[in-house]
Amino acid sequence: MHMSASKKGRENKVHIGIYGRRNNGKSSLINSLAGQDISIVSDVAGTTTDPVKKSFEITGFGPVILIDTAGIDDVGELGSLRIKKSFDSLKLIDLAILVITNNGVDAPEQQMINAFKKADIPFILVHNKSDIHALKPELQQRITQSLNHKIIEYSCVKDDIVKENLIREIKNSIPESAMETPTLIGDLIQYGDIVLLITPIDIEAPEGRLILPQVQAIRDILDNDAVAIVLKEREVDAFLRKTGIKPALAVTDSQIFLKADASIPTDIPLTGFSVMLARYKGDFNAYLQGTPKISDLQDGDKVLLLESCTHHVACDDIGRIKIPRWISDFTGKKLEFVVVSGLDNVPGEITDYALVIQCGGCVITRRQLINRIQPAIKAGVPVTNYGMAIAWVQGIYERAIAPFTGTASSEDYL
Repeated sequence: MHMSASKKGRENKVHIGIYGRRNNGKSSLINSLAGQDISIVSDVAGTTTDPVKKSFEITGFGPVILIDTAGIDDVGELGSLRIKKSFDSLKLIDLAILVITNNGVDAPEQQMINAFKKADIPFILVHNKSDIHALKPELQQRITQSLNHKIIEYSCVKDDIVKENLIREIKNSIPESAMETPTLIGDLIQYGDIVLLITPIDIEAPEGRLILPQVQAIRDILDNDAVAIVLKEREVDAFLRKTGIKPALAVTDSQIFLKADASIPTDIPLTGFSVMLARYKGDFNAYLQGTPKISDLQDGDKVLLLESCTHHVACDDIGRIKIPRWISDFTGKKLEFVVVSGLDNVPGEITDYALVIQCGGCVITRRQLINRIQPAIKAGVPVTNYGMAIAWVQGIYERAIAPFTGTASSEDYL
């Protein structure tokens, strides 16, 4: 089952970055496409500082996120910081649009193109303000020969034809991997199956609503014509006893794995929401290889925990309090834990860390999450995620991953 783009939440929308020199009309281009003033527009070069995100609906495709960035030719110390933020935004995007004017393709543009290629990001070249300076055929020929790319002519003051040409090129350039959303658990269930979702309501639960992975699981179950039963952990025993229902699958909050393991009979598959997300948008094979390395941690090792969102830290926070405590108790070692929120830079070098633990990543795209952990994987640093790490230290790891690996154990992935 694949989810269409129109059904995607913000965390799964296609992200498109807009790049170019100061005052090349990047913000005006976004406003022209969207038909509304969604970016800061000024005649003064360098108005845009931090990347600005805005949703935009492409007719016949669905919503995307446009990211407006600072000029790639900015100057001074502050300008260098702005440029760095523009390059950092490459970790967020699925497609890039490089805006040029007055036939200018020189060192700044080439540096940006090289960065697109290095990050394996498809890109579109747009010659903006073509009503003032027409695109020269010799530039088009040079770009075609050197990059095998064409340049799209654009003007924010021309008719809708140029707008439709660019939108058509955007549709054609978005990689399929960015548009496809794999199922969470749809391949594990069949028509009419009952899935038990165990959702504790504790201090970390948002007021008056469920957390995003729980909502996503419910929707995925319904999309696959199955039945979702949602209940708290203390209701599980009574529900199974009174109804006699045998669920096809049970999914629990990772923090209560032990309680769920004790309550759910062993002939019913059991996993966690975070483990579900690990396969859905993480590098599951890398997690399978990295999780057992928790047992190899030594005194003085540094463990990096990556939170993809920023939130109020509760007194018993899962990433900052519980996981460090559980891992320390499990290993019996004196470890140093470093927590990084959002997409902030990691302190020091990635090789300073003996283990990286990524959260489920429910609020970011799969590409963003993969980019987040890729430096560790390339450097040979073991990676895992919150749910899989919790399952390991609580002794129910094999049961938690079994729904996604069959009867295979983690040793088969080493």
